[in-house]
Formats: sequence, C-alpha cells, structure tokens
Amino acid sequence: MNDFSSFAIGFDQRDRDRLHTLWDEVIDSQRWSEGDLTQRFEAAWGQWNAATAVATSSWTGGAMAALEFAAVRGETVLCPSNTFMATPLAALAAGADVAFVDCNRDDFCLSFDDFERKAQEHKPRAAFIVHIGGHIAFEIEKIAAYCKSEGIFLIEDCAHAHGASWNGRRPGTWGDAGIYSLYATKTISTGEGGVLVSGNEDLIAFARAYRNYGKPEHEVAGLNFRMSEFTAALGLVQTERMEEIVTWKNEVARRELDPIYPARLEFPDGMVSGLYKYIVLSEIEKSTGKVYDQPCHRIMGHSVEMPNSDWVAQNHWCVPLYYRP
Repeated sequence: MNDFSSFAIGFDQRDRDRLHTLWDEVIDSQRWSEGDLTQRFEAAWGQWNAATAVATSSWTGGAMAALEFAAVRGETVLCPSNTFMATPLAALAAGADVAFVDCNRDDFCLSFDDFERKAQEHKPRAAFIVHIGGHIAFEIEKIAAYCKSEGIFLIEDCAHAHGASWNGRRPGTWGDAGIYSLYATKTISTGEGGVLVSGNEDLIAFARAYRNYGKPEHEVAGLNFRMSEFTAALGLVQTERMEEIVTWKNEVARRELDPIYPARLEFPDGMVSGLYKYIVLSEIEKSTGKVYDQPCHRIMGHSVEMPNSDWVAQNHWCVPLYYRP
C-alpha cells in the first residue's frame, strides 16, 4: 500500500503521456479557448453526472451564473453557516442578502427543520445546500421537495462532492443547479476551474452566455468565466478516471481507516461518498485540520444562534486520505 496519508494531488501519473498529447493537440489547433476540449470535458462530466454540464474558470463563475439566473438581486438567499466563505460571498456579490441556516450533527449539512423555519421567516428567492466532505446531504430530498413547493431556487454546492452518489443518483440533480469546484486540492483537480450542472436548459444557455460576457447577443450581463482548453484537457483526463479514484479511496477507507476510527461520520444505505474528507468525531494527532474551523455566521458577525454549526466546528477532525494508485 502506498502512503495514502501523505499529501498528493489526485492526478494519476499513468495519464501524463495522454495529457501531454492533448495539450499538443491544443497547441496545434491554434485555439486555446472555446474549443473542442472544453466541449469534450463537458460531455464527459455530463455523462457521469446525468445532467448537462457547463465548464467555468472557477466555482464562483458557475455560482454567479446560477444566482443571476435566479434573479436574487435585492432578495434573500438562505445559506448554511457550516460552509466555506465562497458560498455566502457569491450571494452577496450577486446583490442578495444572506440569511444563515444551521446544520445537522449527523451529516454536517443543512438542517431541514431550521431551513423550513428560516424560509418562513425570510421568504428567500434562492437557497444553497452544501454537500460537505464528499457525501450528499442526508436531507436533500426533503429540502429539494420543500423548495419546489415554495418556489425557492435551490443551488447545490457540490464543491466537495465529486464521485458521490445516493442509490445511483448524482449530486446537483435534486436542485435547480449544482456547482462543482476543480480547485487544486479537490478529488478532480484542474488547479483552478468549475462545473455547473443542471437539467434546466434555459439555465444552461444562460450560463454559457454568462461565462463569456453574454456573447453573442449580449442579452446576458456576464463576465469572463471561461475555461481554457489546457485546463479542459486536464479535466477530461481526470473525469474519465473519477470512478476509479473514488473506488480506490473507499476501499482504503474501509480496510485501513474504519477499524481505527469507530467514531466517524457514517452514511445511509446506498450512499457513496467521494471522500474528499474522511471525517472523525474524536481528536486525532495526525489531522488535516477541520473541514471548516469557524462557521460563516461567526466570520461575518451575524447575531444568530447556530448551535449545531458551532458544535461541528469544535468536534470533528479529518484523517489524511489521498489517492496514490
């Protein structure tokens, strides 16, 4: 067994030659953006996700496209406090007010009970649900059904959720949109990059225009969130390897880690985590830290009670687990 506890980017060295061949194709094509590799990457991701995919230069690009499509300016967006600051900051950048929602202690994800209370109080235009650590939020079906009945535009923050599934269903397919990050530490990494997925073809068309200044008609007030062809080549190679990466990490977790860490976050039947993080509930000597060590409502100075988010920040640690085939 290779040392899975030492940091490693999730790139499989067996793909190095193929990646360089693809990069040579890009150089030879004289088209370094908006070309064939971006389309091939989107097709590969969409096939895995069972939803149409739009490649962007960052998670932020996809999130901003979804928020602008949802017309949140001047409205309220609900957001879990147990998340990275990118989530509320995107809503603020889109002109919305942010109201925070507490999480559960069993999955670290959005609490349906608190979500329902906050939705009744704030009448939000849109909401984020964040899939923490690589698994799918346990109450995603209840929250998605509630949002549909109440006309709340639901965005799944899938920044950690590469390779996850629940009874075969992929992240980003319960809400109106799902947004993935391809940042350097993610399970599927292109250094920088993102992917928006949706079953709403109007949103897909909007996002494709939004990432490119609204071209060609300029009916969408977008900006530059394009993915380069070189980045798309790296994304294509890694997406084709995703199932193998996630299977490898789960096998190592079951065999090597589960026997050592009985006090760990566990998943419902039928759920597969991409294991971006292996989360335990007892302090350990060798840890990669916390998923998040401070809730967003604390960082932003919101005077609201989030007892579960505060508890989670203090009572979990992450065991190193890196793909080393």
